[in-house]
Amino acid sequence: MFALGILVNVARAAEDLAPEDFTTKLEEIRRERGLPALAAAAMRHGKLVINAATGVRKLGSDELVTTDDKWHLGSCTKSMTAMLAGMMVDEGKLSWHTTIGEVFPDLNGAMRPSWRNVTLDQLLTHRSGAPGNPPVELWAEALEQKGTPTEQRLAILRGIVCNPPEAPHGKKFIYSNEGYAIAGAMIERVTGEAWEDLMRERIFEPLGMTSAGFGAPATPGKIDQPWGHLGEVGELRPVPPGPMADNPPAIAPAATVHASLADFARYADWHADWKRAEPRLLTEETFNHLHQSPPNQGYACGWLVDDRDWAGGNVFWHTGSNAMFYAVMWVAPEREATFVAATNAAHAEADDACNAAVVALIRRVLGKY
Repeated sequence: MFALGILVNVARAAEDLAPEDFTTKLEEIRRERGLPALAAAAMRHGKLVINAATGVRKLGSDELVTTDDKWHLGSCTKSMTAMLAGMMVDEGKLSWHTTIGEVFPDLNGAMRPSWRNVTLDQLLTHRSGAPGNPPVELWAEALEQKGTPTEQRLAILRGIVCNPPEAPHGKKFIYSNEGYAIAGAMIERVTGEAWEDLMRERIFEPLGMTSAGFGAPATPGKIDQPWGHLGEVGELRPVPPGPMADNPPAIAPAATVHASLADFARYADWHADWKRAEPRLLTEETFNHLHQSPPNQGYACGWLVDDRDWAGGNVFWHTGSNAMFYAVMWVAPEREATFVAATNAAHAEADDACNAAVVALIRRVLGKY
């Protein structure tokens, strides 16, 4: 799920928040927007400077969220898959111009000719022609979750490429979870490893993201982490953790990662500047490619690219939701600052609440911008 919400420039008369007041400010935002819980964190000069959370893990329970709790990150997963693809490019297993037809020659008989020359880069920048919404029958099959996650992604790939693309490749921006599922399947084919294993080995472990995983954060039958909630303000209902509490593994490379806010912030902050990105997981050329959007398009490889006065230049950002959680990340390279927020609901106020939390972080960390 994806929203093109625009974070407004922060007024120069913005209030300054003392550290001890930030949770109070966060609680005010949570209460006004009718959310079960809200969390936010900020990095500055490579250090975690704010990490706050307020509210309950599940409506109707007394279990309070903590700053160590895990939140579903939705489509913020996409930049991670793009980063993994970049590693494959650096290792020569793929190139940005590698096509679906080259990686899956065994499917060329069933694959529509219009899909054969779709490139990895086009999939990652949403210019592949992959559909904004999958065929109903294919989605129903994905929800059944038959076979291994890798097999489920291969089924999505087969189901997509046997139908005409929604637009000619390279011609139109169409935001597509299925496009990222196909990119994940390409990575799996050239490595012989499951996307989930590669994510743990190549991103989570090197970056120290010990809280990171996949699917609903909580253990089935327990309130040991936040539960997602469906419905609108005043009508929210908690969703028990389990296979149906998240997107199916078929589209995992698009939107299934969960993590604590501290790990989420550290991950996003790694993307602020190649020169200070430790450990050095990508070449500078590949790092820059991930954050460079195509001409006349504000979307790079898993990142939106914009300009903000408060950031002193470019920002990289994204939102994410599985319809039960909502998350945002903003990276301001010129300020050496990163801001993230998340909530365990996804109604109309969730985006507004997360952006309000980010605005409060900017005011506190960067001052009067």
